[in-house]
Amino acid sequence: MEKNEAGKAAIIDHKTIGQRIREEREKLALSRADFAEIIDLSDYYVGQLERGERQMSLSVLLKVSSCLHLSLDYLILGTSRYQKDPSVKGDNPAYTKESTQFDEMVQLLSKCSDKELALIKKLIQTIIPYMRQYETKLF
Repeated sequence: MEKNEAGKAAIIDHKTIGQRIREEREKLALSRADFAEIIDLSDYYVGQLERGERQMSLSVLLKVSSCLHLSLDYLILGTSRYQKDPSVKGDNPAYTKESTQFDEMVQLLSKCSDKELALIKKLIQTIIPYMRQYETKLF
């Protein structure tokens, strides 16, 4: 059994992991059924995971973390070994001023109405988990 810093046996809290999964799924505005479809599981099984009633295999854990854009550290332990969140503007090369793609996106978005921006946000929230699942095939 794995030991934590204090030398005590680390306990995996499946209920807390399930809560993290639910919270992150909801942040992406994914229904349980949509999330289950993306990671190729039944929505009943996903519900059991979210309630902490089931343990995940390593392959399911990887699918969940990838789809929800979570590190395994955060998903399992609630912490991250990384000091900074790479999604914060300025820490990620995709958000630097030199990024042509980022600048082009900002220009396009600046021309949109509030209603169009809301729709674009919803589309992005929907498509990112699918892109992560198939990114090796796409890029």
